[in-house]
Amino acid sequence: MTRTNKDIFIARLMRERDRLELLVNRIGFTRQLTMPGALGKWSVKDILADVLAYELYIADRLDEITRNEPYAPCRTQAALDAFFDEFGYPDFGSPLLANESSTDWFVEKYRNVSFEDLVTQELNAFSSIVSSLEKLTEETLTQDNLYERVANHTYKRYREHIRGIRQWLAVKAANSKNSQ
Repeated sequence: MTRTNKDIFIARLMRERDRLELLVNRIGFTRQLTMPGALGKWSVKDILADVLAYELYIADRLDEITRNEPYAPCRTQAALDAFFDEFGYPDFGSPLLANESSTDWFVEKYRNVSFEDLVTQELNAFSSIVSSLEKLTEETLTQDNLYERVANHTYKRYREHIRGIRQWLAVKAANSKNSQ
């Protein structure tokens, strides 16, 4: 059986996703999940909130594509604010959004949400992405650079966060050894 580009893409997405989950599971349900410093001032839980924001965005865009609904990036601040109010996450497709701090408010929004609830929401968003990818045709996925857009909102972010968390854990381990 010949594997399609879609099959290869979904396999890559799942592989990168497994790497992220394994790393978070290695940390376990400990106080470390909420300790700042895993990525700047962010904790591992904050990183997962960032992942959730991007996954919610791309999950909804993929769902719109499967239903042939149009999406237009916000072009005004009023439209951007309305998008935030309607969807609860940033319009990452908007040229008005500053990438560096686009999820800081989202992370704050999830600061008091339990880790378990955050994980549940994130797993639902990820499932929605995979479900939509499976429904879409190869032709649709190659249009408008959709593979790249999905990668940027999923596994490329996972890779970035995995590197950051591993560096943080290495520094913590080295500091722990030095203090003994």
